[in-house]
Amino acid sequence: MPIIRSTQSCVSELAMKFRQTLLSAFAAFVALTGVLPCGAATADGVHPSTPEQNKSLARRVYEEGLNQGRFDVPYAPDFVGHGGARTFTHAQGMAEAKGWRDAFPDLNMRIDLMVAENDMVAVRWTATGTNTGTGNGIPATGRSVETHGTTMFRMADGRIAEEWTCANSLGLMRQLGMLPAPAAAPATGNAAKGGTR
Repeated sequence: MPIIRSTQSCVSELAMKFRQTLLSAFAAFVALTGVLPCGAATADGVHPSTPEQNKSLARRVYEEGLNQGRFDVPYAPDFVGHGGARTFTHAQGMAEAKGWRDAFPDLNMRIDLMVAENDMVAVRWTATGTNTGTGNGIPATGRSVETHGTTMFRMADGRIAEEWTCANSLGLMRQLGMLPAPAAAPATGNAAKGGTR
């Protein structure tokens, strides 16, 4: 019996070392590549998505939400949005998105460029529409507009967890006639003095 026990003990020891080697190799792979196998969760319980899955989720914000008014894109319960110097909740962001659809019933958001890495997606977009309704404090002007902006999303567990948006609001207000056009630059040089010698 001591020989059998000793053999069993050796096999168990080898199996334990093999398992530790595999776990170490797996940990090194994850650390170097940032990639987890399908279905695996990180230490905080988050199931990571691929950059392509994250891009697909971001695309839905524009194609389904803003273009079609179907606001069922999944957001994290603790979502935080950033716009300029302010932050906003998911409910506030949805109210603003619906306000844009009210002000511009034919709103069309075109994705010009989309780049994804790890849990981040950056989108460069162009928005066009005709201001025939009211929303977000904008009265109906009947004017057509085109504006551009950039939004970055951070994804977590297949949901949008954070967003940063920067848009040309000043240009939009000018196109709507809600701000005066920029003043012409004053003439300089000899032309301002009445001619040349």
